[in-house]
Amino acid sequence: MRRAALPQDALDATDRAILNALQEGFPLSHRPFAEAGAALGIDEDELIARIRRLREEGAITRFGPFFDAEAMGGAFCLCAMAVPTERFDAVVTLVNAHPEVAHNYERAHRLNMWFVLATDRPDGIERAARAIEAETGLKVLRFPKLKEFFIGFRVTA
Repeated sequence: MRRAALPQDALDATDRAILNALQEGFPLSHRPFAEAGAALGIDEDELIARIRRLREEGAITRFGPFFDAEAMGGAFCLCAMAVPTERFDAVVTLVNAHPEVAHNYERAHRLNMWFVLATDRPDGIERAARAIEAETGLKVLRFPKLKEFFIGFRVTA
């Protein structure tokens, strides 16, 4: 899943407003896209189409809820792998096939694949990491969370 930077003009003001607004929450209602769209000054169909396009273009990697696995008795762990360039696409496919993989990013570094494991029980982290190691033949480095930080991603609207 390789991505290049988006062209400077890839996002218009409405796209940027959507990216900013939807990180703050999403309505839990009978027609959440209509409600969220109204707050942004667009209709439900346009909001859905824009989210779909943002995902297809790679401006976002996913659209969906974020669950705090630890608050529900589970665990998170940041992981990294050094993947040979010629195997990267095959390995990313294997890694992403695991339901425990929350997201996965390529980095320009010796450790070029970074992903987060999220499991319903703390021992699930080790089980998932070992399974990925067995499938890929590559070491999964585990970086368990020591301290939690909350950051937000905002774009100039």
